[in-house]
Amino acid sequence: MESKGKATLTYGDGKSIEFPVFGGSVGPDVIDIRTLYGKTGMFTYDPGFLSTASCQSKITYIDGDKGELLYRGYPIEQLAANCDFLETCHLLLYGELPNKAQNADFVDRVTHHTMVSEQMQFFLRGFRRDAHPMAVLTGLVGAMSAFYHDSLDINNPQDRDISALRLIAKMPTLVAMSYKYSLGQPYIYPRNDLSYTANFMRMMFATPCEEYKPNEVLVRALDRIFILHADHEQNASTSTVRLCGSSGTNPFAAIAAGVACLWGPAHGGANEACLNMLQDIQAQGGVAKLGEFVAKVKDPNSGVRLMGFGHRVYKNYDPRAKLMRETCYEVLNALGLENDPLFKLSMALEKVALEDDYFVKRKLYPNVDYYSGIVQKALGIPVSMFTGIFSLARTVGWIAQWQEMISDPEYKIGRPRQLFNGSTTRQVKPIDKR
Repeated sequence: MESKGKATLTYGDGKSIEFPVFGGSVGPDVIDIRTLYGKTGMFTYDPGFLSTASCQSKITYIDGDKGELLYRGYPIEQLAANCDFLETCHLLLYGELPNKAQNADFVDRVTHHTMVSEQMQFFLRGFRRDAHPMAVLTGLVGAMSAFYHDSLDINNPQDRDISALRLIAKMPTLVAMSYKYSLGQPYIYPRNDLSYTANFMRMMFATPCEEYKPNEVLVRALDRIFILHADHEQNASTSTVRLCGSSGTNPFAAIAAGVACLWGPAHGGANEACLNMLQDIQAQGGVAKLGEFVAKVKDPNSGVRLMGFGHRVYKNYDPRAKLMRETCYEVLNALGLENDPLFKLSMALEKVALEDDYFVKRKLYPNVDYYSGIVQKALGIPVSMFTGIFSLARTVGWIAQWQEMISDPEYKIGRPRQLFNGSTTRQVKPIDKR
């Protein structure tokens, strides 16, 4: 961190105290308030951590005003256009894009870790067939620590690396297993001669009686979805992974906590909610009824929300949304679905929202969830699996962030404080006098 001087806090009867100010390579400066409580007896109050930097990181940077997303300094647009998902994984994990030799080695290591223990099948059978895939996935990921306990020393860099590889490699297998289980179909084993994403699609859609031949346009589209979702700074699930991991727990438990957090409809479930919104509008009349729908969105008493627009960090067009819209075109063209009614509806709604002062003033631009649901639906992925796909893609970001935290000499167990407004000290009365 670069020292940027001091910030002075004045409080009480003219008391003042100075705190160091530090700057990163880009982005806002930070005021180091770690000594605040010890020197003043006060905490800061920041619900939702709107103005709090919980850590220092070199992995992902977002400029919400510019609509910019960088992985290790590389713009997301360039990575999505020029790299595949495993190259992006190498970048997030190790800090640099791989050369040909490094890439071949990394792909080989991931590929030969894609199988999971056969006993996982017996564990999976304990779930109801109609269980939500995310409930199943949370359990499967957490259970991995019981199957791969040979590399759980978090203070050993080699153990951390092999756990990272196992998580990245096995997550597609687990996601596909949870899907097949819900259908009552046999699990499909991974194949080492396919790419990471093609292998996942085969495990999802092949059956013992009918082989699945990956379409390269569709494989590339899903691979791009993985890249766009690989990491996104200190979001809710990533912060959950860091907080859980700060206790010293094993990486499988920490990632399972991230999966559970991502399940929330305000986080990983947003693309599912967005697709459901579009389908509801379509069922009520489609493009012809957009005016009525938009009017309801503007009415604070209607309870109708515009899903897929706006973002906690981005106050400009989400750069991932632009790429996802391009991907949507490519997929629908490849499948002969250029006139897909949901896509036409989404384009019309986007146009209305971008031209309406109500949404423009509130900076409600389309986010990545707006088009990703349409793409996944076109690929044949059911709505219930959307968040599982998100978990698969985000695993590398979670594990990279966890690795960075464990390696940070300043890291300690997370322990937020509170503004308590409950009862003050009182005495317990005998039961007959209460």
